[in-house]
Amino acid sequence: MGTSKLFLLPAMILTYVLTGTLDFNLGDISRGIFPPNADPTLVTVTYFLFLAGLAKAAIMPLHNWLPSAMVAPTPVSALLHAVAVVKAGVFSVARIMLSVFGVDLLANLNLGIITAYLAAFTIVAASVIALTKEDLKARLAYSTVSQLSYIVIGVAMLSPLAVKGGLLHIAHHAFAKITLFFAAGAIFVATGQKKIPLMDGLGRRMPWTFGAFAVAALSMIGVPPVCGFVTKWYLASGAISMHSTILLLALLASTLLNAGYFVPVVYRAFFRPPVQGMDHAQFTEAPMVMVVPLCLTALVSVTLGLFPQIFASLVDAFAGF
Repeated sequence: MGTSKLFLLPAMILTYVLTGTLDFNLGDISRGIFPPNADPTLVTVTYFLFLAGLAKAAIMPLHNWLPSAMVAPTPVSALLHAVAVVKAGVFSVARIMLSVFGVDLLANLNLGIITAYLAAFTIVAASVIALTKEDLKARLAYSTVSQLSYIVIGVAMLSPLAVKGGLLHIAHHAFAKITLFFAAGAIFVATGQKKIPLMDGLGRRMPWTFGAFAVAALSMIGVPPVCGFVTKWYLASGAISMHSTILLLALLASTLLNAGYFVPVVYRAFFRPPVQGMDHAQFTEAPMVMVVPLCLTALVSVTLGLFPQIFASLVDAFAGF
């Protein structure tokens, strides 16, 4: 709320003063709503006020609210971290960049590349922090901070391939991350465990839950045929097309870091013996009302990887590709 009052509201006022309207340009994304003679300094200030005001996008350093929200019950966390709140933030950032400022203006003022670097820093830094978390939901929360910036970096690169990848990730991340949070909830209900080191061997007692978790984790990492691969393919192609070695390296580093904090969870669950003194014979799958939904969302992640045109056609219609 603080960022909305301090930054977003002034940004809207400045936009109206400079343009005389608050309506989006719903036509060509290369053109925004700012007139050609608008003061570049005021336009730049307005842009960064928008960026800071939309804290729901969780770009560092305005990200701390998101890990704090993980204390909510798992269904609420899944809604916050996968679908409703965070996606409203990054969708708003994408809409403002493309339909208020436009690709040409962002390129001329170098605002796109600056935003891409901010997003790249968030992607890598949040992934490094996720590596240090032993609480499963905390690790997923910092993963969300990182993954949201995939959407921002895609749009900020301003190339058609990257923009398409970023917008596709709105849906692709949603289904994978909601699977991960549902799985975390099922694990807690069935075993009472939140800490990753205490989940050794649980995969053999809860194969459906941890199997779905593994599928969603592969999407986060970007392994085919799960939908996260489609996103990263477009983003990497966009970085290559704009000859940005730094952004490409950030995307590759984040993929390795994704593997670094997701693979150990799956490995521990399926291939490590139970923690000494813990009797896993008492544990079994959570109730079917929890297990069936997370298996379905994992299946959707695979389906979107095999048939990316399901959402790609919507992105094409929005962006005019």
